[in-house]
Amino acid sequence: MPKGNGNMKTKQENIFSSKTLSYFLQLAETMSYTQAAQILGITQPALTQQIKKLERTVGAPLFYSVGKKLHLSDAGYTMLDATHQIYETLNQASDEIQQSTSATQGEISIGVLASIEDQVFIQFAVQYYLKNPEVKLIFHMLTRKEIWERLENNTIDLAIMYLPDDSIKNWKPYETRKILTEDLLFVHHEPQWSKKKRIRLRDTLEQKWVTYPPKYYLNSLIRESYKNALLDKPVSVAHFATPSQLFNFANITGVATALPYSYVIAHKAESQKKFWTALFEPAISFDLAFVFRRDKDQIPRIENIMSDFDKYLSEKDYLSRLTEISQKG
Repeated sequence: MPKGNGNMKTKQENIFSSKTLSYFLQLAETMSYTQAAQILGITQPALTQQIKKLERTVGAPLFYSVGKKLHLSDAGYTMLDATHQIYETLNQASDEIQQSTSATQGEISIGVLASIEDQVFIQFAVQYYLKNPEVKLIFHMLTRKEIWERLENNTIDLAIMYLPDDSIKNWKPYETRKILTEDLLFVHHEPQWSKKKRIRLRDTLEQKWVTYPPKYYLNSLIRESYKNALLDKPVSVAHFATPSQLFNFANITGVATALPYSYVIAHKAESQKKFWTALFEPAISFDLAFVFRRDKDQIPRIENIMSDFDKYLSEKDYLSRLTEISQKG
């Protein structure tokens, strides 16, 4: 009998392994066996088998189908909440352990939104390394979805991204530190608008655009601004993921685009074709900010790097830094 109980315990430990729970979380996220299996890099039958084993262990179905649509059952919601609590407990334990580490040693993993102009952060990273050679900075250029996933899984320490972000409903686990408020600029090649400092949203619809992909933050922000003004969204002839790709495509083809003010400052001299910029009327603005899990700033090396970045910008603000970099370039 003792031997049998031991075997059952081992089986239950396997079922509740981090791998099995990650499978469950991915299916709960996508609500599609096919999509979840593709993301996880396994076959659909293998995923189905793991979920069935988990359901047998807890003694209730975790999902049910209505037609072709998958839903969480009541037991599934209970399991989802419990799984999030498990990960939250592990993340808190990880943070508490890291809080006892040195401020000048270790690694700091930073996720940067791919659409952000990163030259100021690169220049800062160089100076920070020269002062703290024992701290390894790891930068990741990520989509907004990837940033939130990695923050939730505690695989990045800091995120640098645009806010507000309405896609996240539960802000309780996170804190933010604003870097600056930034305007979006309309970038065009029309001489008749060359002296315009501001341009009405309605007038910009006369132009063809190149924009970020539909699910990117700035694309969503633009669409929402035009929707609030009771206007159709701009007609986009192409989508690109980075500001440099948008900038180059717009300059070569002559179509319009919208770019953060900081990016235009940093790269204006690179254009081989005449272009002009104007602020939108009404303005389209957003915050550039650090985002991190609550109490992450209590970890010495995390607090140290954000404090040093504050000092770095206290000498010259963010936009002045960008102007200086572009002039040197």
